Amino acid sequence: MARPKTKPELQELSQQNYERIIELIESLSPEAMYEEFPPGYLNRNIRDVIAHLHEWHTMVMTWYEVGLTGVKPDIPAKGYTWKTTPDLNRAIRDKYKETCFEEAVLLFNDSHQQIMKLIERHTDEELFEKMRYKWTGTTSLAAYLISCTSSHYDWALKLIKKCRKAKAVP
Repeated sequence: MARPKTKPELQELSQQNYERIIELIESLSPEAMYEEFPPGYLNRNIRDVIAHLHEWHTMVMTWYEVGLTGVKPDIPAKGYTWKTTPDLNRAIRDKYKETCFEEAVLLFNDSHQQIMKLIERHTDEELFEKMRYKWTGTTSLAAYLISCTSSHYDWALKLIKKCRKAKAVP
C-alpha cells in the first residue's frame, strides 16, 4: 500500500506493519532475538530497533500534547534539530541500552496502542489537513503519525531483515 491518504488507510497500514514486526519477532529463536547486527549500524540489535520505535511514538505523542496547549513543542527533541537526528537516535539507543528485549517489546506494544488511539480520535480532516494545527507548521498531523507508525515500521522491518540476512552470510 502506498503512503496513507485517509484515516482508514493509516490505521490499516500501521496495524499491518506493526503485526508484521510482532510476527517477525515471535518467529525468532531466543538466540536470534538477542543477536548483534553486523558492524556499521546505529542500532546494534532488534531491541535497539524496537526501543527506537517506542521512543519516537513517545516523542510524537508529547509533541501532540504540548502542541494542543498552544505551546510550540521541541521537535524533534530539546537540543536537537532535524539535521542532528542521527545524534538524537544515538541518544535514544543509549537511553535504552540497559532495557531488556522483553521490556522493549512491551513498551513498543503499549506506545503503538496509544498512537492508534490518538489516530482513532481524529477525523480524516483533522489528520490530513495541512496547517490545521499551529504546532505542525506547514504539514499535517498525519504526516507525523505516518512517520512514526507505518513508514517507521516498514523501515524497521527492512533493517531487521537486512541485518539478519547479512549476519547469516559467512
